[in-house]
Amino acid sequence: MKRSNPRLKRILLIVLLVIVLLPVLTNKTYLYKAVAYNFANIDDYTIFDNEKVAAGTPLPWQLSADYGKIKMPDDFEEYLTSLKTVGIVVIKDRKLLFEKYWPGFSDSSLTGSFSVAKSITSLLIGAAIRDGKISSVNDPAGKYLPEFAEGEKAKVTIADLLTMSSGSDWNESYANPLSVTTELYYGNDVYKTATSVNIIKTPGTYHYYKSGDTQLLGLIVEKATGKSLAEYASEKLWKPLGAEHSALWSEDKPGGHEKAYCCFNTNARDFARFGQLMLDSGKINGVPVIDSAYFKASVTPCMIPDDIDKPCNYYGYQWWIIPNEPEIFYARGILGQYIICIPSKQIVIVRLGEKRDEKVGVTPAEVFKLIEWGKSL
Repeated sequence: MKRSNPRLKRILLIVLLVIVLLPVLTNKTYLYKAVAYNFANIDDYTIFDNEKVAAGTPLPWQLSADYGKIKMPDDFEEYLTSLKTVGIVVIKDRKLLFEKYWPGFSDSSLTGSFSVAKSITSLLIGAAIRDGKISSVNDPAGKYLPEFAEGEKAKVTIADLLTMSSGSDWNESYANPLSVTTELYYGNDVYKTATSVNIIKTPGTYHYYKSGDTQLLGLIVEKATGKSLAEYASEKLWKPLGAEHSALWSEDKPGGHEKAYCCFNTNARDFARFGQLMLDSGKINGVPVIDSAYFKASVTPCMIPDDIDKPCNYYGYQWWIIPNEPEIFYARGILGQYIICIPSKQIVIVRLGEKRDEKVGVTPAEVFKLIEWGKSL
């Protein structure tokens, strides 16, 4: 019978203590939450603090004459089910044409949007410009954030952040628990995390997707308006759009900063209101929320060279564009959250789910399938 090895036990105990205490010693206590929850999910609003995006007088969608008459093709439904889709809504000609929810979800279920929130934050930048709180997209970030007032950071403009061309050293890694993106998601100080970047490329010359750029935009909105993102979103978007339910915007701590790059939580019907706003060129009931020039730039490819040295023909001001069909633009989240706008058909498609397919070029395969199906309706 083998005896236990006291020295080995001591070594294992020391290793265990180091692992447990390392987050505290390195000031990375967010790692405890990252390890506990492991992977992001569409119900993560339940593990975060949230600020309410208050709804006003609800304006339910009118039903299309064809509502309830459309059947989704079996093979397409099976495909969407395989990707763990939880809800689909189609708005056509400003009316609710089609909706379907999978078990456990309904027309009022809260669902996380992940990077769809980037497109919402872009709308708030545009609203702040129209309100005169921000002079223009050419304003330097340092006008609002003192951390960007000197050195290379002083060269970064709001337009650079909108087009993901800040030139910062942000590490957009989702799998690495030590990455700054993981810290931004699970940490409790998004202001410090977002503003602590270094500029390593000339701003405006290199497009590279960075959640940190959007978080900086959110902080700029807060500084410029004197309001939280949730308050400003309620005032400029949610109440005027007639949302049926108040939304939740997850924040880093109670009374802290909203996670501008992600974490806007609502239901499929109300997400579709953002799409209708964009189909209406940034107007609500004919009243502009964003200026026409800002709208056009939002859905026009920025054409800034990307990481393969090709002009970016798929991204505007935090909105994605279909390269071979540039009239079609959409908001997208990492687990397959989409608000797809097809102007020529006056259609908005919202898809919410837990999984997405492989990309065809820069576009997830299911986006093409959703567009093809939408055009047939």
